[in-house]
Amino acid sequence: MTTQVRAYAAPAAGAPLAPTTVPRRAVGEHDVLIEIRYSGICHSDIHQVRDEWRPGSYPMVPGHEIVGVVTSAGSAVTRHRAGDRVGIGCFVFACGKCEACLAGLDQYCRNGTATYNDTGADGEPTYGGYSTHIVAHEDFVLSVPEGIDYAGAAPLLCAGITLYSPLRHWGAGPGKKVAIVGMGGLGHVGVKLAHAMGAEVTVLSQTLNKKEDGLRLGADDFHATGDPETFGKLAGRFDLIVNTVSANLDFDAYLRMLRIDGTMVNLGLPSEAGSVRISSLVGGRKSLAGSMIGGIAETQEMLDFCAEHGIAAEVELIKADEINAAYERVMASDVRYRFVIDAKSF
Repeated sequence: MTTQVRAYAAPAAGAPLAPTTVPRRAVGEHDVLIEIRYSGICHSDIHQVRDEWRPGSYPMVPGHEIVGVVTSAGSAVTRHRAGDRVGIGCFVFACGKCEACLAGLDQYCRNGTATYNDTGADGEPTYGGYSTHIVAHEDFVLSVPEGIDYAGAAPLLCAGITLYSPLRHWGAGPGKKVAIVGMGGLGHVGVKLAHAMGAEVTVLSQTLNKKEDGLRLGADDFHATGDPETFGKLAGRFDLIVNTVSANLDFDAYLRMLRIDGTMVNLGLPSEAGSVRISSLVGGRKSLAGSMIGGIAETQEMLDFCAEHGIAAEVELIKADEINAAYERVMASDVRYRFVIDAKSF
């Protein structure tokens, strides 16, 4: 038997979000029912609500940075029980059988189901975390350690793992020089993570406006990319550059800042195609790569790492009726550094 729960949804592409109710399926034997406490606002929520990425299904309830408390669990659930602090990230199903899943890379499963704007195995639309409750299979529910601030943990379910995965994969750690491009919702978490991993961290931001914050969060250095001298000054400096911005960059200029065998990893998704000279890669055996979130096991590893090192996102807590205004502020880069919705206000 389905249950109707309060939520905020976009009734059509580009329309303001408004209060509504959406159905949540009955709790199956492997499911848990979660009372949502906080839900983060990700820039991708705005893209999807405005029908700028995958085709939109409306009404659309966004939200894939979800933390809450288990209120009930199915008869066969073994991973979670009532009262547990838990979270849900960007997907709520992966097949477990494909090459990606068998390699522990379930975020790349071609048969997976996104937390919202997708269709579940039951043929019904999925609705995200801008809601009071959610039902999910236990295998896709993460444990949120007590050591992480609850509201600050929500953005880790997307922003956190989006940075943690490439930093781990490309070996950020002692003796490595890492640059984080952009000091926004993603970038500020990347600074904290790379610093905790032991890397020497530099922020590359358009201006020096956020330098004080960058140094406070763990950066060793901070440079303005709006100053053309920066690229010459930092030539051949970095082992790894992690690009968190969605605007097209002068990739050739950034690649010149890599050392031999260095890698530039792109996380943002510009709307227009970019370009790069192949000579920027072959002159130093450099790599230009991309990365997308992380698998369930790696996301749990990230949460445990953040608890161990006292890492959480820097957040501005808002109520549900402030979501539309928050969207406009995100587009204007007017947030330091992540909006999180108090679910009591839905």
